[in-house]
Amino acid sequence: MKKSLKEIRKEYIKGSISISTTPANPIELLEIWLQEAIEAQVEEPTAMTLSTVSIDNFPSSRVVLLKEITKEGLVFFTNYHSQKGREIAVNPNVSINFFWPELERQVRVQAMAEKLLSEESDEYFYSRPLASQAGAIVSNQSRVIEESLNLEAQVEALLKQESPLVRPENWGGYLLVPKYCEFWHGKPSRVHDRVAFNKSNYEWQKSRLSP
Repeated sequence: MKKSLKEIRKEYIKGSISISTTPANPIELLEIWLQEAIEAQVEEPTAMTLSTVSIDNFPSSRVVLLKEITKEGLVFFTNYHSQKGREIAVNPNVSINFFWPELERQVRVQAMAEKLLSEESDEYFYSRPLASQAGAIVSNQSRVIEESLNLEAQVEALLKQESPLVRPENWGGYLLVPKYCEFWHGKPSRVHDRVAFNKSNYEWQKSRLSP
């Protein structure tokens, strides 16, 4: 018998978060939660939903992978000519969301996106497997392509060439500098814990939010 979506329920019972015990800097708390997600063997613990806004004010979301946390913010890599890259070029305000259902936790971040230096993008690009490097070279991300175009064959051809692969100028990293962070922990009866961090005058201010 088909179950109604309205009948689907889950009671959250795995913990809580207290404003008094959280670090003063949300990046520190994110690092702690991410490490706990990794140790809990959460599927794709570094996966984050990145939302950007088009020039005509339509939001778009997609899942990307976090590759580094620095004291300044969060780092991911992509094709700068992709839809998200083109939208960031017009409006660098982005939103990020992590969801770890196994831990009943969620993190929401509002940030400004900045391109990494070429040297930083080079360092990561050349640390990737050769097949991944080749994939980045042949992909004209987000663009319409002919059905007959064989990208796999292009990757194989690049891997067979004798000259080293070169990072495309339109492929690289972004640093997402947080302005607002919110940590959510599921609780029974939908009385969830929410702790928000707002950056004001270069300092983080914490507050507890109603569920």
